[in-house]
Amino acid sequence: MRRFRPDAKAQVSLRAVSSEVKNVFKAILAAALLALLPAVLSAAEALPGSAAKAVEHGAKDAHAAAAHHGLPAAAPVFNLGPLQFTSSTVITWIVALGLIIFAQMATRNIQMVPSGLQNFAEWLVEGMYDFFTEILGKELVKKTFWFFCTLFIFILFTNWIGLIPGVGSIGWGEPDKSSSLPFAVGHLSQPILRGGNADLNMTLAMSLTFFFLWTVWSLQALGPGGIAKHLFSGGDNGKGFMAIFMMGIFFFVGIIEVISIAFRPVSLSFRLYGNIFAGENILESMMVLIPWLGWLLPLPFYFLELLVGLVQALVFALLTSVFTALMCAHHDEGHGEDHGHGEHKHAH
Repeated sequence: MRRFRPDAKAQVSLRAVSSEVKNVFKAILAAALLALLPAVLSAAEALPGSAAKAVEHGAKDAHAAAAHHGLPAAAPVFNLGPLQFTSSTVITWIVALGLIIFAQMATRNIQMVPSGLQNFAEWLVEGMYDFFTEILGKELVKKTFWFFCTLFIFILFTNWIGLIPGVGSIGWGEPDKSSSLPFAVGHLSQPILRGGNADLNMTLAMSLTFFFLWTVWSLQALGPGGIAKHLFSGGDNGKGFMAIFMMGIFFFVGIIEVISIAFRPVSLSFRLYGNIFAGENILESMMVLIPWLGWLLPLPFYFLELLVGLVQALVFALLTSVFTALMCAHHDEGHGEDHGHGEHKHAH
Protein backbone atom coordinates (compact mmCIF):
# COMPACT_ATOMS: atom_id res chain seq x y z
CA MET A 1 0.00 0.00 0.00
CA ARG A 2 1.60 3.28 -1.05
CA ARG A 3 1.42 6.48 0.97
CA PHE A 4 -1.23 9.10 0.34
CA ARG A 5 0.22 12.13 -1.47
CA PRO A 6 -2.46 14.76 -1.90
CA ASP A 7 -0.24 17.36 -3.57
CA ALA A 8 -0.48 18.40 -7.21
CA LYS A 9 2.67 16.47 -8.13
CA ALA A 10 1.14 13.24 -6.86
CA GLN A 11 -1.99 13.84 -8.86
CA VAL A 12 0.04 14.32 -12.03
CA SER A 13 2.01 11.15 -11.26
CA LEU A 14 -1.20 9.22 -10.67
CA ARG A 15 -2.64 10.37 -13.97
CA ALA A 16 0.57 9.37 -15.74
CA VAL A 17 0.58 5.87 -14.23
CA SER A 18 -3.12 5.41 -14.97
CA SER A 19 -2.51 6.50 -18.55
CA GLU A 20 0.32 3.93 -18.89
CA VAL A 21 -1.94 1.19 -17.50
CA LYS A 22 -4.67 2.03 -19.98
CA ASN A 23 -2.27 2.29 -22.92
CA VAL A 24 -0.64 -1.06 -22.18
CA PHE A 25 -3.86 -2.97 -21.81
CA LYS A 26 -5.54 -1.21 -24.71
CA ALA A 27 -2.67 -2.51 -26.80
CA ILE A 28 -3.99 -5.99 -25.98
CA LEU A 29 -6.75 -5.21 -28.47
CA ALA A 30 -4.08 -4.89 -31.12
CA ALA A 31 -2.78 -8.30 -30.02
CA ALA A 32 -6.28 -9.71 -30.51
CA LEU A 33 -6.30 -8.36 -34.05
CA LEU A 34 -2.77 -9.67 -34.51
CA ALA A 35 -4.10 -13.12 -33.68
CA LEU A 36 -6.01 -13.03 -36.95
CA LEU A 37 -2.74 -13.02 -38.88
CA PRO A 38 -1.95 -16.70 -38.20
CA ALA A 39 -5.34 -17.53 -39.69
CA VAL A 40 -4.41 -15.62 -42.83
CA LEU A 41 -1.00 -17.26 -43.01
CA SER A 42 -2.50 -20.73 -42.62
CA ALA A 43 -5.30 -20.13 -45.14
CA ALA A 44 -3.29 -21.21 -48.22
CA GLU A 45 -5.13 -23.90 -50.11
CA ALA A 46 -3.49 -27.14 -51.25
CA LEU A 47 -2.04 -27.29 -54.76
CA PRO A 48 -3.90 -29.43 -57.34
CA GLY A 49 -1.03 -31.90 -57.55
CA SER A 50 -0.99 -32.51 -53.81
CA ALA A 51 -3.94 -34.92 -53.99
CA ALA A 52 -1.92 -37.47 -55.97
CA LYS A 53 0.96 -37.17 -53.51
CA ALA A 54 -1.40 -37.65 -50.59
CA VAL A 55 -2.74 -40.90 -52.11
CA GLU A 56 0.76 -42.10 -52.86
CA HIS A 57 2.05 -41.53 -49.34
CA GLY A 58 -1.21 -42.23 -47.51
CA ALA A 59 -0.16 -45.59 -46.11
CA LYS A 60 3.14 -44.24 -44.82
CA ASP A 61 1.48 -41.24 -43.16
CA ALA A 62 -1.15 -43.44 -41.52
CA HIS A 63 1.50 -45.77 -40.15
CA ALA A 64 3.54 -42.85 -38.80
CA ALA A 65 0.44 -41.30 -37.23
CA ALA A 66 -0.46 -44.55 -35.49
CA ALA A 67 3.04 -44.81 -34.03
CA HIS A 68 3.23 -41.15 -33.00
CA HIS A 69 2.06 -39.79 -29.68
CA GLY A 70 2.06 -36.04 -29.42
CA LEU A 71 0.55 -32.83 -30.68
CA PRO A 72 0.37 -32.41 -34.44
CA ALA A 73 2.79 -29.83 -35.80
CA ALA A 74 0.04 -27.92 -37.61
CA ALA A 75 -2.95 -26.60 -35.67
CA PRO A 76 -6.37 -27.72 -36.99
CA VAL A 77 -8.08 -25.18 -39.25
CA PHE A 78 -11.74 -24.25 -38.90
CA ASN A 79 -14.00 -22.39 -41.31
CA LEU A 80 -16.69 -19.95 -40.21
CA GLY A 81 -18.18 -18.77 -43.46
CA PRO A 82 -15.45 -16.91 -45.36
CA LEU A 83 -13.32 -16.65 -42.20
CA GLN A 84 -10.70 -19.32 -41.62
CA PHE A 85 -8.89 -19.67 -38.29
CA THR A 86 -6.89 -22.22 -36.33
CA SER A 87 -7.55 -23.75 -32.91
CA SER A 88 -4.54 -21.89 -31.52
CA THR A 89 -6.06 -18.59 -32.66
CA VAL A 90 -9.00 -19.21 -30.32
CA ILE A 91 -6.60 -19.29 -27.36
CA THR A 92 -5.15 -15.91 -28.34
CA TRP A 93 -8.66 -14.47 -28.55
CA ILE A 94 -9.45 -15.78 -25.09
CA VAL A 95 -6.23 -14.32 -23.65
CA ALA A 96 -6.78 -10.94 -25.31
CA LEU A 97 -10.40 -10.78 -24.16
CA GLY A 98 -9.45 -11.72 -20.59
CA LEU A 99 -6.72 -9.07 -20.43
CA ILE A 100 -9.01 -6.40 -21.86
CA ILE A 101 -11.68 -7.19 -19.27
CA PHE A 102 -9.05 -7.10 -16.51
CA ALA A 103 -7.80 -3.70 -17.73
CA GLN A 104 -11.29 -2.27 -17.77
CA MET A 105 -11.97 -3.51 -14.25
CA ALA A 106 -8.61 -2.25 -12.93
CA THR A 107 -9.02 1.25 -14.39
CA ARG A 108 -12.78 1.65 -13.97
CA ASN A 109 -12.50 3.61 -10.71
CA ILE A 110 -9.03 5.16 -10.39
CA GLN A 111 -8.18 6.10 -6.79
CA MET A 112 -5.31 8.10 -5.30
CA VAL A 113 -4.50 5.22 -2.95
CA PRO A 114 -4.67 2.11 -5.17
CA SER A 115 -6.11 -1.15 -3.95
CA GLY A 116 -7.22 -4.46 -5.42
CA LEU A 117 -6.89 -4.80 -9.18
CA GLN A 118 -5.72 -1.21 -9.62
CA ASN A 119 -2.86 -1.82 -7.19
CA PHE A 120 -1.80 -4.99 -9.03
CA ALA A 121 -2.05 -3.34 -12.47
CA GLU A 122 0.00 -0.32 -11.38
CA TRP A 123 2.58 -2.56 -9.70
CA LEU A 124 2.92 -4.62 -12.88
CA VAL A 125 3.14 -1.68 -15.26
CA GLU A 126 5.47 0.39 -13.04
CA GLY A 127 7.76 -2.60 -12.53
CA MET A 128 7.93 -3.28 -16.28
CA TYR A 129 8.45 0.42 -16.99
CA ASP A 130 11.45 0.58 -14.67
CA PHE A 131 12.80 -2.65 -16.18
CA PHE A 132 12.61 -1.41 -19.77
CA THR A 133 13.90 2.04 -18.81
CA GLU A 134 17.20 0.41 -17.78
CA ILE A 135 17.46 -1.11 -21.27
CA LEU A 136 16.00 1.56 -23.54
CA GLY A 137 16.73 4.79 -21.70
CA LYS A 138 14.34 7.45 -20.46
CA GLU A 139 13.53 8.90 -23.88
CA LEU A 140 13.11 5.76 -25.98
CA VAL A 141 11.02 3.95 -23.37
CA LYS A 142 8.33 6.63 -23.62
CA LYS A 143 7.85 5.77 -27.29
CA THR A 144 8.14 1.98 -27.17
CA PHE A 145 7.05 0.86 -23.71
CA TRP A 146 3.47 0.11 -24.74
CA PHE A 147 4.67 -2.49 -27.24
CA PHE A 148 7.28 -4.31 -25.15
CA CYS A 149 5.11 -4.46 -22.03
CA THR A 150 2.19 -5.76 -24.11
CA LEU A 151 4.45 -8.39 -25.66
CA PHE A 152 5.55 -9.66 -22.26
CA ILE A 153 2.06 -9.77 -20.73
CA PHE A 154 0.43 -11.28 -23.81
CA ILE A 155 3.07 -13.99 -24.33
CA LEU A 156 3.15 -14.85 -20.63
CA PHE A 157 -0.56 -15.47 -20.25
CA THR A 158 -0.80 -17.19 -23.63
CA ASN A 159 1.91 -19.60 -22.48
CA TRP A 160 0.22 -20.26 -19.13
CA ILE A 161 -3.29 -20.71 -20.51
CA GLY A 162 -1.85 -23.25 -22.93
CA LEU A 163 -0.99 -25.36 -19.85
CA ILE A 164 -4.56 -25.61 -18.62
CA PRO A 165 -5.61 -29.29 -18.64
CA GLY A 166 -7.56 -30.00 -21.79
CA VAL A 167 -5.72 -27.56 -24.06
CA GLY A 168 -4.06 -29.78 -26.65
CA SER A 169 -5.20 -33.00 -24.94
CA ILE A 170 -8.95 -33.01 -25.65
CA GLY A 171 -10.23 -33.28 -29.18
CA TRP A 172 -11.18 -35.80 -31.80
CA GLY A 173 -9.08 -38.21 -33.77
CA GLU A 174 -7.43 -41.50 -32.86
CA PRO A 175 -7.22 -41.78 -29.05
CA ASP A 176 -4.59 -43.83 -27.30
CA LYS A 177 -6.11 -47.30 -26.83
CA SER A 178 -4.09 -47.85 -23.65
CA SER A 179 -5.69 -44.81 -21.99
CA SER A 180 -8.58 -45.38 -19.60
CA LEU A 181 -9.63 -41.72 -19.61
CA PRO A 182 -13.12 -40.94 -20.97
CA PHE A 183 -11.77 -38.49 -23.56
CA ALA A 184 -9.26 -38.66 -26.37
CA VAL A 185 -5.76 -38.53 -24.92
CA GLY A 186 -2.67 -39.54 -26.87
CA HIS A 187 -2.52 -39.12 -30.59
CA LEU A 188 -4.97 -36.32 -31.48
CA SER A 189 -5.25 -35.36 -35.09
CA GLN A 190 -7.73 -32.60 -34.22
CA PRO A 191 -7.31 -31.06 -30.73
CA ILE A 192 -10.10 -28.62 -29.93
CA LEU A 193 -7.69 -26.04 -28.53
CA ARG A 194 -3.96 -25.54 -29.04
CA GLY A 195 -1.58 -23.31 -27.14
CA GLY A 196 -1.35 -19.96 -28.90
CA ASN A 197 2.44 -19.97 -29.04
CA ALA A 198 2.59 -23.66 -29.93
CA ASP A 199 1.66 -22.49 -33.42
CA LEU A 200 4.52 -21.13 -35.51
CA ASN A 201 2.17 -18.76 -37.33
CA MET A 202 1.49 -16.83 -34.12
CA THR A 203 5.11 -16.45 -33.06
CA LEU A 204 6.10 -15.47 -36.60
CA ALA A 205 3.32 -12.86 -36.70
CA MET A 206 4.60 -11.26 -33.48
CA SER A 207 8.19 -11.33 -34.76
CA LEU A 208 7.25 -9.69 -38.05
CA THR A 209 5.23 -7.04 -36.19
CA PHE A 210 8.28 -6.23 -34.08
CA PHE A 211 10.49 -6.11 -37.17
CA PHE A 212 8.14 -3.60 -38.80
CA LEU A 213 8.03 -1.40 -35.69
CA TRP A 214 11.80 -1.70 -35.24
CA THR A 215 12.26 -0.42 -38.80
CA VAL A 216 9.91 2.52 -38.16
CA TRP A 217 11.62 3.45 -34.88
CA SER A 218 15.07 3.18 -36.46
CA LEU A 219 14.09 5.42 -39.35
CA GLN A 220 12.61 7.95 -36.96
CA ALA A 221 15.73 7.97 -34.80
CA LEU A 222 18.47 7.81 -37.43
CA GLY A 223 17.00 8.13 -40.89
CA PRO A 224 18.17 6.00 -43.85
CA GLY A 225 21.60 7.60 -43.91
CA GLY A 226 22.06 7.20 -40.17
CA ILE A 227 21.13 3.53 -40.34
CA ALA A 228 23.65 2.96 -43.14
CA LYS A 229 26.31 4.81 -41.16
CA HIS A 230 25.50 2.81 -38.03
CA LEU A 231 25.84 -0.49 -39.91
CA PHE A 232 28.77 0.18 -42.23
CA SER A 233 30.84 2.88 -40.53
CA GLY A 234 33.30 2.39 -37.70
CA GLY A 235 33.91 6.06 -37.02
CA ASP A 236 37.35 7.50 -37.66
CA ASN A 237 39.11 5.08 -40.02
CA GLY A 238 42.42 6.93 -40.11
CA LYS A 239 44.17 8.05 -43.30
CA GLY A 240 45.66 6.61 -46.46
CA PHE A 241 45.78 2.86 -47.02
CA MET A 242 44.63 2.13 -43.47
CA ALA A 243 41.44 4.15 -44.08
CA ILE A 244 40.63 2.12 -47.21
CA PHE A 245 41.42 -1.15 -45.42
CA MET A 246 39.19 -0.28 -42.43
CA MET A 247 36.36 0.84 -44.70
CA GLY A 248 36.48 -2.56 -46.40
CA ILE A 249 36.45 -4.35 -43.05
CA PHE A 250 33.50 -2.36 -41.73
CA PHE A 251 31.61 -2.83 -44.99
CA PHE A 252 32.05 -6.60 -44.70
CA VAL A 253 30.96 -6.49 -41.04
CA GLY A 254 27.94 -4.39 -42.05
CA ILE A 255 26.86 -7.02 -44.58
CA ILE A 256 26.99 -9.65 -41.84
CA GLU A 257 24.98 -7.36 -39.55
CA VAL A 258 22.31 -6.86 -42.24
CA ILE A 259 21.99 -10.63 -42.62
CA SER A 260 21.73 -10.98 -38.85
CA ILE A 261 18.98 -8.36 -38.68
CA ALA A 262 17.06 -10.05 -41.51
CA PHE A 263 17.10 -13.37 -39.64
CA ARG A 264 15.94 -11.91 -36.31
CA PRO A 265 12.22 -12.60 -36.96
CA VAL A 266 13.09 -16.21 -37.77
CA SER A 267 15.18 -16.74 -34.64
CA LEU A 268 12.65 -15.00 -32.38
CA SER A 269 9.69 -16.96 -33.72
CA PHE A 270 11.38 -20.39 -33.72
CA ARG A 271 12.84 -19.91 -30.22
CA LEU A 272 9.44 -19.22 -28.65
CA TYR A 273 7.58 -21.77 -30.76
CA GLY A 274 10.14 -24.53 -30.17
CA ASN A 275 10.17 -24.16 -26.39
CA ILE A 276 6.39 -24.00 -26.00
CA PHE A 277 5.59 -26.74 -28.51
CA ALA A 278 8.23 -29.05 -27.04
CA GLY A 279 6.96 -28.42 -23.51
CA GLU A 280 3.38 -29.25 -24.40
CA ASN A 281 4.52 -32.45 -26.14
CA ILE A 282 6.51 -33.48 -23.07
CA LEU A 283 3.44 -33.06 -20.87
CA GLU A 284 1.30 -35.03 -23.29
CA SER A 285 3.90 -37.80 -23.54
CA MET A 286 4.13 -38.09 -19.75
CA MET A 287 0.35 -38.54 -19.59
CA VAL A 288 0.43 -41.62 -21.82
CA LEU A 289 3.81 -43.06 -20.80
CA ILE A 290 2.31 -45.06 -17.94
CA PRO A 291 -1.50 -44.85 -18.18
CA TRP A 292 -2.25 -45.50 -14.50
CA LEU A 293 0.29 -42.81 -13.49
CA GLY A 294 -0.92 -40.30 -16.07
CA TRP A 295 -2.11 -37.98 -13.31
CA LEU A 296 1.25 -37.94 -11.47
CA LEU A 297 4.11 -38.09 -13.99
CA PRO A 298 3.35 -34.75 -15.70
CA LEU A 299 3.30 -32.75 -12.43
CA PRO A 300 7.05 -31.98 -12.16
CA PHE A 301 7.14 -31.05 -15.84
CA TYR A 302 3.99 -28.97 -15.41
CA PHE A 303 5.63 -26.70 -12.82
CA LEU A 304 8.74 -26.57 -14.98
CA GLU A 305 6.64 -25.39 -17.93
CA LEU A 306 5.15 -22.64 -15.77
CA LEU A 307 8.69 -21.36 -15.28
CA VAL A 308 9.53 -21.86 -18.95
CA GLY A 309 6.46 -19.84 -19.94
CA LEU A 310 7.63 -16.94 -17.77
CA VAL A 311 11.24 -17.16 -18.98
CA GLN A 312 10.27 -17.32 -22.66
CA ALA A 313 7.98 -14.30 -22.35
CA LEU A 314 10.78 -12.38 -20.67
CA VAL A 315 13.36 -13.51 -23.24
CA PHE A 316 11.18 -12.47 -26.18
CA ALA A 317 10.47 -9.03 -24.70
CA LEU A 318 14.08 -8.61 -23.56
CA LEU A 319 15.62 -9.49 -26.93
CA THR A 320 13.28 -7.24 -28.89
CA SER A 321 13.95 -4.32 -26.54
CA VAL A 322 17.72 -4.88 -26.70
CA PHE A 323 17.62 -4.97 -30.51
CA THR A 324 15.75 -1.66 -30.45
CA ALA A 325 18.14 -0.10 -27.93
CA LEU A 326 21.20 -1.11 -29.97
CA MET A 327 19.92 0.89 -32.92
CA CYS A 328 18.00 3.78 -31.36
CA ALA A 329 18.86 4.32 -27.69
CA HIS A 330 22.18 6.21 -28.02
CA HIS A 331 20.75 8.62 -30.55
CA ASP A 332 17.70 9.40 -28.42
CA GLU A 333 19.77 9.86 -25.27
CA GLY A 334 22.16 12.19 -27.07
CA HIS A 335 19.25 14.15 -28.48
CA GLY A 336 17.74 14.44 -25.02
CA GLU A 337 21.03 15.68 -23.54
CA ASP A 338 21.43 18.28 -26.30
CA HIS A 339 17.88 19.43 -25.73
CA GLY A 340 18.56 19.73 -22.02
CA HIS A 341 21.72 21.78 -22.60
CA GLY A 342 19.80 24.04 -24.95
CA GLU A 343 17.13 24.70 -22.32
CA HIS A 344 19.84 25.37 -19.74
CA LYS A 345 21.53 27.95 -21.98
CA HIS A 346 18.19 29.52 -22.78
CA ALA A 347 17.44 29.86 -19.06
CA HIS A 348 20.75 31.65 -18.53
